[in-house]
Amino acid sequence: MHRPITSTYRLQLRGTQADPSGRGFGFADAEAQVPYLKSLGISHLYLSPVFTSYPESNHNYDVTDPTVVNPELGGLEGLRALAHTAHEAGLGLILDIVPNHLGVETPQKNKWWWDVLKNGQDSEYESYFDIDWHEDNGAGGKLGLPVLGQPGDEDEFELTLLDEIDEPVLKYYENYFPLRPGSFESLDDDPREVYERQSYRLMYWRDGVISYRRFFSVNGLAGIRQEDPLVFEHTHRVLRQLIAEDLIDGIRVDHPDGLADPFTYLNRLRDLIGDDRWLVAEKILGVTEPLDPRLAVDGTTGYDALRELDGIFINREAEDSMSMLSLRQSGSTWDEPAIEAAEHQLKRDVAESELAAEIRRLTRAIRRDNFSTAGSNVSEEDLTKTVIDLIAAMPVYRADYISLSRQTSTVVADMVRRFPSRRAALDLISAALLANGEAKTRFAQVCGAVMAKGVEDTLFYRACRLVALQEVGGAPGRFGVSAAEFHLLQQERNNLWPHAMTALTTHDTKRSEDTRARIIELTERPKTFAELVAQVTALVPAPDQATAHFLIQNIIGVWPADGITEDVQQRLRDYAVKAVREAGVHTSWFDNAHDFEKAITDWVDAVVEGPASGMITDFVKEIHRGAVQVSLGRKLLQLVGPGIPDTYQGQEFIDLSLVDPDNRRFVDYVNREQTLSQFKESEDHYADLCFAHDNADGTGLYPHLEDVADRAKQAVVHEGAMLRRQYPDIFLGGDYQAVFAVGEADNHVVGIARGADSASLSVIGLAVRRPLILEDSGGWGDTTVTLPEGQWTDRLTGRTYEGTIPCAELLDVLPTALLVSHHLDSARWDS
Repeated sequence: MHRPITSTYRLQLRGTQADPSGRGFGFADAEAQVPYLKSLGISHLYLSPVFTSYPESNHNYDVTDPTVVNPELGGLEGLRALAHTAHEAGLGLILDIVPNHLGVETPQKNKWWWDVLKNGQDSEYESYFDIDWHEDNGAGGKLGLPVLGQPGDEDEFELTLLDEIDEPVLKYYENYFPLRPGSFESLDDDPREVYERQSYRLMYWRDGVISYRRFFSVNGLAGIRQEDPLVFEHTHRVLRQLIAEDLIDGIRVDHPDGLADPFTYLNRLRDLIGDDRWLVAEKILGVTEPLDPRLAVDGTTGYDALRELDGIFINREAEDSMSMLSLRQSGSTWDEPAIEAAEHQLKRDVAESELAAEIRRLTRAIRRDNFSTAGSNVSEEDLTKTVIDLIAAMPVYRADYISLSRQTSTVVADMVRRFPSRRAALDLISAALLANGEAKTRFAQVCGAVMAKGVEDTLFYRACRLVALQEVGGAPGRFGVSAAEFHLLQQERNNLWPHAMTALTTHDTKRSEDTRARIIELTERPKTFAELVAQVTALVPAPDQATAHFLIQNIIGVWPADGITEDVQQRLRDYAVKAVREAGVHTSWFDNAHDFEKAITDWVDAVVEGPASGMITDFVKEIHRGAVQVSLGRKLLQLVGPGIPDTYQGQEFIDLSLVDPDNRRFVDYVNREQTLSQFKESEDHYADLCFAHDNADGTGLYPHLEDVADRAKQAVVHEGAMLRRQYPDIFLGGDYQAVFAVGEADNHVVGIARGADSASLSVIGLAVRRPLILEDSGGWGDTTVTLPEGQWTDRLTGRTYEGTIPCAELLDVLPTALLVSHHLDSARWDS
């Protein structure tokens, strides 16, 4: 590794125009946090996209100019200053790049797109974008743009001068489009006649005529053709410069599955950055899907690890109770068969609606690429229906990776068996795929888009058995992860992908890790939760029971343990509207059912302000105790386990957030820095944590742990990250072993051991599973953990152990332990 990467800390950069408070968070703000992040133990800052995007963007994935470091963040000089400060402190930088698409929502902000609109196929940038210029593209061979609010709105066109760029343009309300040179004489010309001379055609947005590849179904994000070496070189020119200046240590690649050829792209990117820099790809894997070992990457960005680290803490015995409750509230158990059936149907629906333009382009490519007579008599209707059903049945994002070579043929074989009448259409499709042309590429790209829109963006807002399971890469039909599955998957990661990223919260997660911990704890109190749901819905009847059941879990997830606040109430209102639009049952982003949306927000207000509020607060107080224990234990397992653990901004404290923009709120680093400083400067680093335990008069095995939850979680992050930074060889290339307890409560412990090899284990991480059930059963009883030979010190408490230790002693102060062998290093390490 260029600078040994042991853990990362994700920072969401944004300009002042993107922040409602006007504060922003640019390179200078990130630079100011370097001393704190070094003290925390982080090895690398992991930055959200840094290239120029819209000033008001709060995520910067809508890049408008990949050749300029975003001036809103501080520009190239600001990035250089940040890198210099980080390097001086011994830290590195990881960049997040967006190779698949560019922002085109406001055309004049993107000079390449503007030039294509102006000059059509004569533009020097025409080959940069994935545009369909065929005569049968629905726009008469022109670039079809879904812009018009109503059919016949061409009468609203005007010719005007756009002061912003000092150029004559075609204006449609607040939208501006360029004019081809020579296509007009003056601004007094007939706008409609001038428009007809342009290379683009503005289409009624509901017609579904879109002749450029998009990012999923986002009209404002146009796909680019990284398969073209010229496009690759131009879009990566600044990245090459940053590497030449040794400013960065690694790359996170956003959504490479959207590209024509992810395999070749990642190989080319590896050649550019070199073998000594870290490279991870946002690859969403199915539960049984392997990451192709031929990919020139260090692994994924960690959605797969998130599923495993969440699943191990779920009480799997609650599955039937939660399924029956879901059935009563929503009409579905949302178990594996129900999830699978809904997934197939929603993928079909998405393909027929939001992504209909992509399906039409694919079917036309299938006709063109068919060099045989196969399927020559297949009607357009049959071909389209068969393509949609085939894509809906694909179990992975895209199946053209070598490791998945039989996925497509397996699905085709199953369809031929079940639907003999589709044989001719399947022959036609297969012949086109065998041609290795446009159809094969588009099929893979459309499969990923349909999966993303149908499952993560729709199904995961409808299913409501246990919403904590519904994250990207999740498997809500599988109710948790057994200890055996968990350990086997960790060992696989250690053997095959030891440098893959592991994540608990990302900028894309629908709920933060601590919010999910709350919801996970519903599985420890399924009967009480069912009673609460019955009481709340009886007191406050919902406009839709299924929606209410989904929202109640999220409400519990972020409900403050000491009662609701006005700020949280507004966040819940905003989330409720977003959630019901994503679900698309009663309202959607395209057709807002304002009456239903108001009824839902009124229901949220009634829950928050009415008689149910006290019941929810009482319930949250009960499960919050367990949720804190889950949060601490899960974070420790991530830090000790295989892979490179990422901490999303602010998550070193307990943070109860929902999906963006909720998870991009201001982070109070002053508070975090002060807390860490107090922790490290104290004569006894653990005095606060131990005092809370020894003097508490609360309930449970860890009375009032929630009172010091922020400090405890920060201590876990600090000690785990520091240990990794101190001994990188153990975590980046060492051995992995499972640790088991023995006794009546043995299944309440999950443990990980790491070392240079299996004969010299030197680090052990232990966490408590199902903590509330453990309390109910009376505690640890005779349960013990046997340590390898020698003395071991818990870096979270300072206590020393040897031999076989009762869990009641080992896990007395905290529900987790970080044990380090004295033969490795008995001294505390402060850098």
